[in-house]
Amino acid sequence: MVGFEEKLVQVGQGPLEAAGVLTLQVNVGKLCNQTCRHCHVDAGPTRTEVMTRETAEQVVAVLARYDIPAVDITGGAPELNPNFEYLVRESRALGRRVIDRSNLTVFFVDGKSHLPEFLRDHQVEIIASLPCYLEKNVDAQRGKGVYAKSIEALQWLNRLGYGRPKTGLVLNLVYNPLGPSLPPPQGQLEEDYKRELGARFGITFNKLLTLTNMPISRFLKDLLKQRAYERYMELLVEKFNADTVEGVMCRTLVSVGWDGTLYDCDFNQMLDLPVDSGLPSHIRDFDAYLFARRRIRTGIHCFGCTAGAGSSCGGALA
Repeated sequence: MVGFEEKLVQVGQGPLEAAGVLTLQVNVGKLCNQTCRHCHVDAGPTRTEVMTRETAEQVVAVLARYDIPAVDITGGAPELNPNFEYLVRESRALGRRVIDRSNLTVFFVDGKSHLPEFLRDHQVEIIASLPCYLEKNVDAQRGKGVYAKSIEALQWLNRLGYGRPKTGLVLNLVYNPLGPSLPPPQGQLEEDYKRELGARFGITFNKLLTLTNMPISRFLKDLLKQRAYERYMELLVEKFNADTVEGVMCRTLVSVGWDGTLYDCDFNQMLDLPVDSGLPSHIRDFDAYLFARRRIRTGIHCFGCTAGAGSSCGGALA
């Protein structure tokens, strides 16, 4: 099988290099109230990897030092980290756009019912996981009862103004395929989501983002169990789309691990592939000027971001 770097050279787009630092993506830990089949983080209720206050303060110090427009907070369920609200408040106070990658059901965890109002009050953009508009498919991927709670959470957010016209409160949903296949066209699927969720539950939202399942961690184990790994990788390589390379998220993003280690993306973080040697390895030593022109570490998993219409933290790329 051709390697990713080799493929980039073949199409005249290698090596892969950064084009700036527009987003600091902060993974605050692997603790989560759900255990999803496709999770590349292998997150769950028993995970103990959680970002400390000291590391969170180092993140804020970087934001105060450099004009990085966006802070993308992820996990696990990021809201379970005791420093989540600190990161939101301080980032917003510095004028940064803040994104919360939420699983929605976290709002029903004891002690977290204030979160929707907190997010509204700080104008936080919500990107919420909902891998299908059908209950059977969601519960099969994310656990029994998740769909019903997710719908209730979306209705709650709508009542606060999220996903409604002229409120400025952004609510985007995320779709992941159930198995070893690529997402369907994002635009058509968004129409389906809006029609079905609107007709059944009165739910509105801004955009649907389609993400390709990465052959990492829990989804990788599922592929191996189904003896579908080779077939899936062949699909990703076969569907490589050179038009997606310019927009892959790692070119304008730096990923911060729960312990402060720096990576080119969240997927490299889960594969324990930190940034190239010679660059600062920890958030305490971050230098935006060095990272803005760095060479990006790649691997076979990168075909997941460049297959078909492409996949990034912002959805399809082409």
